[in-house]
Amino acid sequence: MLKQSLLYLSTASWARTIATRWGVARRVARRFVAGEMLDEAIAAAKTLQDSDILATLDYLGESVEKKEDTYQVVEMYTDLLDRINAEGLNSSVSLKLTHLGYDISEDVAVLNLRQILQRAKEHGIPVTIDMESSDYTEATIRIYRTMRDEYDFDNVGTVIQSYLRRTEMDMVALSHEGSHIRLCKGAYMEPPSVAFPEKADVDKNYVHVMQEYFEASEDAYLCLATHDENMIQAALDYINTNNIPKDRYEFQMLYGVRGQRQQELANDGHTMRVYVPFGDAWYPYFMRRLAERPANLWFFTRSFFS
Repeated sequence: MLKQSLLYLSTASWARTIATRWGVARRVARRFVAGEMLDEAIAAAKTLQDSDILATLDYLGESVEKKEDTYQVVEMYTDLLDRINAEGLNSSVSLKLTHLGYDISEDVAVLNLRQILQRAKEHGIPVTIDMESSDYTEATIRIYRTMRDEYDFDNVGTVIQSYLRRTEMDMVALSHEGSHIRLCKGAYMEPPSVAFPEKADVDKNYVHVMQEYFEASEDAYLCLATHDENMIQAALDYINTNNIPKDRYEFQMLYGVRGQRQQELANDGHTMRVYVPFGDAWYPYFMRRLAERPANLWFFTRSFFS
């Protein structure tokens, strides 16, 4: 009930208006968001890299409704890619199709995506197409394949969510294709017909499709995006038992969550990457983080009263 309420609030315009004008909410959100400016995101990535942790930088935003507004998004991403290259950072970037104008038209989003991927390829920087709600799953996977196969962008990957019932089928196919996939649990409100409603089933599917992905191909790359210690241990056990090479996977976590565990994994020789969001459109992202973990909501409440 609490999770569903928070996910509803993440999409409610009236709640966004209140929260973004509320100083306490903005301050607490900084735990999960590197800042609103590009320089702050670059600084966060540098700090992580100094600790042998990589970053993927995400300029926050989604559901852009005007074509002209997407031009600023593309400009920010090209500036971000140029800065990553100039600073010598071993960082990637992540983006959303709706931030590039998919809700306006697929052609707009694809054209914008191609511009970003071309600049990223010139700099040798990987790009991950984030997954949004199940309304966009089919299109996101199709566009990912188009960028990879028809436009020859070998620097692109995408995201698959273990809470979706279709995920096993998608993961096996993508593994055979040698794909670069980030596997996460999923953080959107979905009907039971589309997604597993019980956490135990989501977790079980996460482990199952992770194992199948490694087994289906030796060329595919898997990003294990989770803070759940049970999922981390299941991955480590499988990796160690089956001698999975370190160049076939990495662990990923969110900025501001389980920093000590991130460092432990990096110290143990695993590639560890942190998802570093920035920008002023932080509200939906922040609310989904609260919905994912009750501990995050407790952190917010404690900060409010202090």
